[in-house]
Amino acid sequence: MARSSKGIRRRTRSVLRKSPRDRGLPPLSKSFANYKVGDKASVVIEPSVHGGQPHTRFQGETGTIVGKQGKAYVLKIKSGNKEKELIIGPEHLKRQEG
Repeated sequence: MARSSKGIRRRTRSVLRKSPRDRGLPPLSKSFANYKVGDKASVVIEPSVHGGQPHTRFQGETGTIVGKQGKAYVLKIKSGNKEKELIIGPEHLKRQEG
């Protein structure tokens, strides 16, 4: 019997699936989105862009932008009782109102 895969994208068939109308690369404006420190953003993984992708366990989490690191943003989220800082590319973030 074959050994199961242990890659970063394992068991993500439904999480990282796009609808047929949304297939392909996202618009360039998504890559050049600007966020300010203090903005609220959610992690929405863009499966067609592999760079800057967070782990799938953070899909749907919402946090606060605390800085910028190169092209990516540092997002602080609360996971359980801990606060974590994630370094995420702008393609995988979605601005939240409020």
